[in-house]
Parts: sequence; C-alpha cells; structure tokens
Amino acid sequence: MARICEITGKIAIKGHKVSHSNKKSKRWFSPNIQKKTFFVEEENRDITLRVSAEGLRHMSKKGVYTCIKEAREKGYLTK
Repeated sequence: MARICEITGKIAIKGHKVSHSNKKSKRWFSPNIQKKTFFVEEENRDITLRVSAEGLRHMSKKGVYTCIKEAREKGYLTK
C-alpha cells in the first residue's frame, strides 16, 4: 500500500543522501503517515484514514468533515 496522505495528497519524493565526502546516492523522503480513526458527526460513523502530520494539523484547524469533503473533491479520498 502506498504511503499517501488521504487528506493532503502528500507522497514520497526522491532525493539524495549526501555523505561527508559529498558523495550522493538516491534515497526516498517518506511523509509522516499515521493511521487514525475519526468520528464524523455529519455522517454518524467512524472513518479510518492514513493521514500525515500536516493533515492532522489541517483537520484540527478546519474540522474533520470539512477536510474530508475537500479531499473527496480533490480526489485524494475515494471512500
């Protein structure tokens, strides 16, 4: 299963690991994904999401239902 945030759409990106001698080798930068369960009052049910730390901040500021609705419109959340 891909490490994708279902609220913000964050995905892993490629970059370089740089040693002390400045040699570069490829590596991945993965987003900080957490699996969380939220209760959505508007739908009267629990929903489990794979959310990044930034996504959790968005949800605490805007509200759970608002973020879920925006994610569905953008296509990040298909449930």
